[in-house]
Amino acid sequence: MMTSRETLLQELNKDLEWEYASAIQYVQHAATITGSRFDSIQKELLIHAQEEMEHAVMLSDQITFLGGVPSLEVEKRETSFSSVDMLQQDLTGEDQAITRYRERIAQAEELREYGLRRVLENILIQEEEHKRDLDTVLSDT
Repeated sequence: MMTSRETLLQELNKDLEWEYASAIQYVQHAATITGSRFDSIQKELLIHAQEEMEHAVMLSDQITFLGGVPSLEVEKRETSFSSVDMLQQDLTGEDQAITRYRERIAQAEELREYGLRRVLENILIQEEEHKRDLDTVLSDT
C-alpha cells in the first residue's frame, strides 16, 4: 500500500515528539548521572541533547514545507536512579529512532520526496553515532 502524504506527516510529527523527548531526557540524564567513569559520557549526553533539538528543527521545517503543522507534544521520557539504567534508556531510544528513521526514509523515497529523504538520512547518521557512543560506554560497565 502506498504511503499517503498525510500518513507521512503524522509519522514525521511523531518523530518530532520523540526528538523533543530525547533532548529533555538527555539533559536530565546528563545532570543526574553519577560516577567518575561516566564523566566523558556526561558531556557527550549534552551534545546529544543539542543534536536532538537540531533534529527537531529540521523535522519542523520539513513538516511545514510538506504542508503540515509541527507538533508541540512531547513523547514519553524515562529516568532512573541508576546511571547504567539511564544510559540503557537512552540506548533504547536511539534504537527506536534508528528504526523509525529507516521507515521514514523508505516512505520519503516512495513519495519521491528526495530532499526530505536527504534530511532524514543526515538525522539517521547522527542517531547511529549516538548509539555507538552509548554502546561504547555501556560495554565498559
